[in-house]
Amino acid sequence: MRLALIAGSANPGLAAAVARRVGVELDAVTIDRFPDGELGVSVGSLRGADVYVLQSTGPPAHDHLVELALLADAVRRSGAARISGVIPYLAYARQDRREREGQGIGARVVAELIGGLFDRVVAVDLHTSAVEGFFGCPVEQLSAVPLLAAYVRSSMTDHVVVAPDLGAVKRAERYARMLGLRTAVVRKSRLSGREVEATAVEGDVRDRPVLIVDDMVSTGATIEAAVRALRGAGALQATVVATHGLLVPPAEERLTGLGLAAIVLTDSVPPPAWGGAATVVSVADLLADAVGRLHRDEPLADLVRRD
Repeated sequence: MRLALIAGSANPGLAAAVARRVGVELDAVTIDRFPDGELGVSVGSLRGADVYVLQSTGPPAHDHLVELALLADAVRRSGAARISGVIPYLAYARQDRREREGQGIGARVVAELIGGLFDRVVAVDLHTSAVEGFFGCPVEQLSAVPLLAAYVRSSMTDHVVVAPDLGAVKRAERYARMLGLRTAVVRKSRLSGREVEATAVEGDVRDRPVLIVDDMVSTGATIEAAVRALRGAGALQATVVATHGLLVPPAEERLTGLGLAAIVLTDSVPPPAWGGAATVVSVADLLADAVGRLHRDEPLADLVRRD
């Protein structure tokens, strides 16, 4: 069965890198954008092929989600034998539960859409592992944490690994185990989608540099609140590490004004235009390894996320 790799428009650089490592050429895709905002997608013949559709769903999330759905439908109508969605960043994963009556659960809606289009989904560091349960198809959740931990290891001295909120505690503990460091937690309250207030720091960070770890950085509000709280508790320089660097406004203004020692992200979404201040660790090898193993029906046990 031929292995075919199809790429959407969300992250062409990452798609090209994955294709090189897998050892195939990207199959041709035509994506038309019409004046009314609709998309038209077409692919070549894929009859009998084992197809992997690579598309992140970062900003603009709606465009990239619709494009992903249309790609999957086009691939299936082209006669593919098996279709896997390779989605380095999954939008709406933070909307995994109701916080008030009448609120929709975006993660479930998106998972049901995607799960009905693919035979299998490959994702990287979902916001919570619980999101996997919303899918109607198998999900292989890879983790970039080992890559990121390996990258920062040489610069870690007596750092404290910090979870910027309670939701990141397991992630911080995982980094701490890999790096042989202690942990601390910042308690926060979210005031709005763009504003966060840190209320306390649990753990000793006085006179210690800190490594703040999270699954994503969006507006930078959580990171800004955490850094200010940590400095108030006596911490020294802060390094930020996250898998997904969405960095939507006003993230640039917030992060560049914090005097961070470093910002380390992956290329699950394209690096920002101002990314001179950020170091990017590629997940291309991770994704290529997963695609190759799935094509050969080999296990992924050492690649998947385990909290």
